[in-house]
Amino acid sequence: MRVFVTGATGWIGAAVVDDLLDAGHEVAGLARSDASAAALAAKGARAVRGDLDDLDGIRAAAAAAEAVVHLANKHDFADQAGTNKAERGAVQAITDALAGSARPLVLASGLAFLTPGRAATEQDRSPFHGVDSLRGGSENLALEAVERGVGTVVTRFAPTVHGAGDHGFLAGIVATARAKGVSAYIGDGTDRWAAVHRGDAARVVRLALDRRVPAGTTLHAAAEEGIPTRRIAEAVGRGLGLPVASVPAEEAAAHFGWLAKFYGTDMAASSDATRALLGWTPEGPTLVDDLDSGCYFA
Repeated sequence: MRVFVTGATGWIGAAVVDDLLDAGHEVAGLARSDASAAALAAKGARAVRGDLDDLDGIRAAAAAAEAVVHLANKHDFADQAGTNKAERGAVQAITDALAGSARPLVLASGLAFLTPGRAATEQDRSPFHGVDSLRGGSENLALEAVERGVGTVVTRFAPTVHGAGDHGFLAGIVATARAKGVSAYIGDGTDRWAAVHRGDAARVVRLALDRRVPAGTTLHAAAEEGIPTRRIAEAVGRGLGLPVASVPAEEAAAHFGWLAKFYGTDMAASSDATRALLGWTPEGPTLVDDLDSGCYFA
């Protein structure tokens, strides 16, 4: 299958490209730079030069593909409005290109703020609509395109997709502990984060294509339903040889910066329906195993 992948050299995207190529798919990946294009070529994938603002290029690459995997996101927390606008624009361009074709679109989404206080399931609908909402409401935009003949499959990734080389939320928690000299959690540390190893997350995306998952399906790439933030802080403390302590909720923003709103939110999620549909069994290490391996502290 000819698959166009945005975010093809990113943290999750690079693993997805590897998995797709290993399974015999032909991959074209969006590349913003010469270095990204070279990295794709070295793997045997074709580079499509452009970025999320190049809507004509994205539309053309999607139209030429037999399936699209959309993983790219600017993740610019200093310009959330710009990030949301770019995400929505890219998804609109892709769905316009695929309209009426029934070709698959595997769309990356997230579990953050979906159902605070309880574990989210694949049956829960996203509360985010419109360009001013989280991710520009792209999940609902893509699902609405099913009525226009787009084979949308939403894949919600756990808030931490962990592994050696991770530069996401967990890496930020480790960096904060180094800088502050204490591995902290917020309040009583009972807020939970769903987690998945990078390789397991990539396999969910590939299986969504290989198993011809029905349009309108939502999948959860979450191997662990929820690890309490106190347990995460304890593992970080062990790895760095630092004390572990609670930070009151009212002081969390000062201590963690932009990470506070994520670290102080319960973001647990079930993946029971995903496992049953795809025959997916996570094989990678757990989040705490990865922390205890030392890969986050090198």
